[in-house]
Amino acid sequence: MFQPLREKQSQRNPFFDNAKYLAIVLVAVGHVWEPVMEGSRATRALYMVVYAFHMPAFVIISGYFSRSFAGRPDQLRRLVGGVLVPYLVFEVAYTLYRRWAQDAPQQAFSLTDPFYLTWFLLALFMWRLSAPLWRALRHPLPVAVAVAALASLTPRIAADLDLQRVLQFLPFFVLGLSLREEHFRLLRRRAVRVAAVPVAVAALAGAYAVAPHLRMGWFYRNTSAQELGYAWWAGPLATVALGAVALVLTAAFLAWVPSRRTWFTVLGAGSLCGYLLHGFATKALQYWELVDAYEVLATPAGRVGLTAAAAVAVTLMCTPPVRRALRWVTEPRLEWAFRRTEEPVPGAPGGGAPGGAVAAGAVSRR
Repeated sequence: MFQPLREKQSQRNPFFDNAKYLAIVLVAVGHVWEPVMEGSRATRALYMVVYAFHMPAFVIISGYFSRSFAGRPDQLRRLVGGVLVPYLVFEVAYTLYRRWAQDAPQQAFSLTDPFYLTWFLLALFMWRLSAPLWRALRHPLPVAVAVAALASLTPRIAADLDLQRVLQFLPFFVLGLSLREEHFRLLRRRAVRVAAVPVAVAALAGAYAVAPHLRMGWFYRNTSAQELGYAWWAGPLATVALGAVALVLTAAFLAWVPSRRTWFTVLGAGSLCGYLLHGFATKALQYWELVDAYEVLATPAGRVGLTAAAAVAVTLMCTPPVRRALRWVTEPRLEWAFRRTEEPVPGAPGGGAPGGAVAAGAVSRR
């Protein structure tokens, strides 16, 4: 979701910008479905399919763009400016928004308990700091899966830093660290694109079948199995099963992402803005109880209208003018806060490809 900071447009790969834009649209659409999906099995099934893969897809791409992170001073400076500063600013902004919208002065400010969608920024900050460690391990992915499985069966992991989500989504980040560009090229082969169609159909059919029975908490990955009302062994089992489903659906999604420049390619560069801003609109549905006030929103026509409105709104939020307006927080200049260091030369020892924040998603604070 987040672009490599200050990367020249000519160096950008349109495939990833296209993927980030399409994924951020799914994030926004998924959020507006939350208050209207009860009573509609089809909407709940669509919601489940989207939540099964869109967050893992963001995390995988985040890991892919973290491959060159080695903790150099210039990389740490970009990490603070591109991830930590937006987290701090929007953590405060969303807290103030709730205080105002719900007349809730008791809503506390907390820099360690992420509010709503800001959790992903804090998670990305921790994941990226840990990237050199995962690259140093001989078998990083099995270790990350084991960590996620243990987290899924450990109740009452502290809300501070949203560690439950950080640990349960960790394998997708580690997988992204291991990927190369040729892996993404394989997904764009014609055979894979054709296979993605029955995969999507099967996913929708399966979600429709289990929609009334499966708890959504499994997809949010913010609680343990016991806290969801299941036996402890269900946690590791769900970690593996839902992880496999997420990988298959992510591959199907990326197989259909255009690799050429399109009209929405430029919007992928502003996906961070769309991510950070759309939550104010989606939270308005909850804070002002708009679905209860306007029952038409929970009708089939209303759901279609909300879906279209969310897609249009987040698209506008990703446009270059909005990106320029928010550059002070998404790409701040922090020379005043850091000692001056020599920038490494790409290709030289200690150098590397530019790395920045890649997200996402997306996705809702439960």
